[in-house]
Amino acid sequence: MTQTLRSIKKIVRGKPAIDGAGVHLVRLFGHAETRDFDPFLLMDAFDSTNPNDYIRGFPWHPHRGIETVTYLIKGDLEHGDSLGNSGTILDGDCQWMTAGSGIIHQEMPQASERLLGCQIWLNLPAKDKLTEPAYNDILDAYVPVIDEDHTRVHIIAGTYDGHKGAFEGKYVSPIYLDIEAQPGAVWSLDTDPGSTLFVYLLAGSASFEPQSGRSFPEKNVILFNEGDQLWMRAGEGGARMLLLSGPPLGEPIAWGGPIVMNTESELRRAFQDLRENRFIK
Repeated sequence: MTQTLRSIKKIVRGKPAIDGAGVHLVRLFGHAETRDFDPFLLMDAFDSTNPNDYIRGFPWHPHRGIETVTYLIKGDLEHGDSLGNSGTILDGDCQWMTAGSGIIHQEMPQASERLLGCQIWLNLPAKDKLTEPAYNDILDAYVPVIDEDHTRVHIIAGTYDGHKGAFEGKYVSPIYLDIEAQPGAVWSLDTDPGSTLFVYLLAGSASFEPQSGRSFPEKNVILFNEGDQLWMRAGEGGARMLLLSGPPLGEPIAWGGPIVMNTESELRRAFQDLRENRFIK
């Protein structure tokens, strides 16, 4: 059977933003793109060699109704939360936090040679919005790495080519890959036709449609239409990209700052819980 290649649906460059207590980052997508990127709500990228860009960090703040996934390729980030978890995220580590019914946490990057990584907000289905909060520590040493002819694939979550990743999402179960491709390398991935799929080009360049040959430079997000297979050819300088894919929820979204629910009444209740010290269940 002939497979249908995924064509490009949308290109997102992202915009500089300041969040937390003064962290300079790039907001790749967010509020305005929730329908296109469902079940992914937001993606922030950070890449700096100047600690003044990020040292003030993200002091204590609440989340409800989502999961946050922080992947650090380079750097040093200290964290703590209302579950009593605390620790440090280093090169290649990932923090997968289920906010569920409510959690309060902080993320404080430490001065380092380079801070490089991203954070994804993953929506929770309506039936799981108020699930029990949880924290999952994904260490670089436990992330499977598959070396192929001209590519190296880090499987952060989900399954790739029959290999299970370091983590399996309990509620949405996305695929999360970090792909390093040598110059000119051709790589493909069989995909669930109905899933949302996008890549973020961290470095280098790549093309994704063999007929057009159009190449995209680093720091772009490429969102794809439905199809059975993704195709990629790395540019002359190679490419490194993050790939995320997951089934869309198709549910209403009520978004207020760090809290994402399905209705405005649920959102009002969440902020009332915060005011009345009932946020943590």
